[in-house]
Amino acid sequence: MATEHSFVEYVCDQLQSAGDVSFRKMFGEYALYQAGKVVALICDNQLFIKPTTAGRALLEAPQEAPPYPGAKPHFLATDLIDDADALTELVLATSRELPEPKPRKPRKKRTTR
Repeated sequence: MATEHSFVEYVCDQLQSAGDVSFRKMFGEYALYQAGKVVALICDNQLFIKPTTAGRALLEAPQEAPPYPGAKPHFLATDLIDDADALTELVLATSRELPEPKPRKPRKKRTTR
């Protein structure tokens, strides 16, 4: 089952106080960004937060599950979606702990023959 676009928009609306939050469709599902860092995946209308020490401390006993077959387990945070404050705190704590994204290399110009 693919994630509904309205679900992704709702999650992002809940994270308005987290600052720079955006999403991008990837492989039929969605990646959630905070300040340019991928902090979560949204798959099958479920929210999966990247596992971090800070996130584990906030959730105390997080439920973990892979967002898609073959993926590493993430924190399943679907139960927090309606609690904007708790969700924002978790996303910001996760983002602070993740490394800065690597700068993208400029694409080479294609030459025509």
